[in-house]
Amino acid sequence: MGRYRLAVMDGDGIGPEVIASVRTLLAAIKEREPALDLIPVDLPIGLAAHEREGTTLPDSTLAALETCDGWILGPLTTHLYEGADMPNVSAVLRKRYELFANIRPARSFPGIDAIYSNVDVVVVRENTEGFYADRNLLHGTGELMPTPDTVLSVRVVTQRACERLARTGFELARRQRGDVTLVHKANVLRLGCGLFLETCRAVAANYPDVQVDDFHVDAFAMHLVMRPADFDVIVTTNLFGDVLSDLSAGLIGGLGLAPGLNAGHERAMAQAVHGSAPDIAGRGIANPVASILSLAQLLDWLGNRHNDQAATSLGARLWTAVETVLAAGTVRTPDLGGTATTADMTNAVVDAMQAT
Repeated sequence: MGRYRLAVMDGDGIGPEVIASVRTLLAAIKEREPALDLIPVDLPIGLAAHEREGTTLPDSTLAALETCDGWILGPLTTHLYEGADMPNVSAVLRKRYELFANIRPARSFPGIDAIYSNVDVVVVRENTEGFYADRNLLHGTGELMPTPDTVLSVRVVTQRACERLARTGFELARRQRGDVTLVHKANVLRLGCGLFLETCRAVAANYPDVQVDDFHVDAFAMHLVMRPADFDVIVTTNLFGDVLSDLSAGLIGGLGLAPGLNAGHERAMAQAVHGSAPDIAGRGIANPVASILSLAQLLDWLGNRHNDQAATSLGARLWTAVETVLAAGTVRTPDLGGTATTADMTNAVVDAMQAT
């Protein structure tokens, strides 16, 4: 039997509500899936942890994470985080545990009113360096102010990070439709994006069965909007990937349908693409689909890592259950044009999963 301890961290804003949906699913799985033993381990982080323990990321949480097989993180209201006692939990965990690949699928759902009905892309975004100031230097932020009215932002690009990201993308393409698109700006950022592109092309030589092309990021944004069905796996740098994954979500119906997984060689953390939406927090209307599908991604990762078909199969069934509910059209949260609550959507997915 596959036995996995899963760290569950609520986050801020709507985090406790959408992560409650994940807990409901874990409870249903425990009751109905004898081949899997998924053990939730609740750990404090974020603004609630800061209020109780004086930090957004307690040492006790870091210690407990080491004992877990996978992690689930809710959204964070990071614009309220200030000072050394309020580290960005997501950024710290991605960097500290080398969760170098942020894997963000965008797939069209039957019955959802969206710009396109035939999108199936995955953005594989570098997660540990780049222009993000909290990730690119050992000490300091990577943003410098030589004068009060001037800011210099330092980007870090390393061959090691590019190579391991590219391998993740090409391996994923073998499970998808066999196409990789490298997105960069090497015509202007000749050294940083040049190293990224050169390294990815070198990795591509080891995957002759995968088709590969590349685009400048500005041109690619246009092509992605005009003909998204032509693309499969998109491999790109940190900032570009952050932007393009949100763009991809817009093509399929919004961020409420956009899951994400932060993956490394040894660990992975489920984390939906959307933010903490403090304007609707506490109202019970947040869409839990992105968090549910992020759990599906984590189960797939655990299944592949541990050669556990039960986990892989359950991840696929979860995705199918969400598709079934959305296609039926009777349960929709407000962001999808309906009136259902977070709990309504969660219960519908549980019922659909148990029916498969």
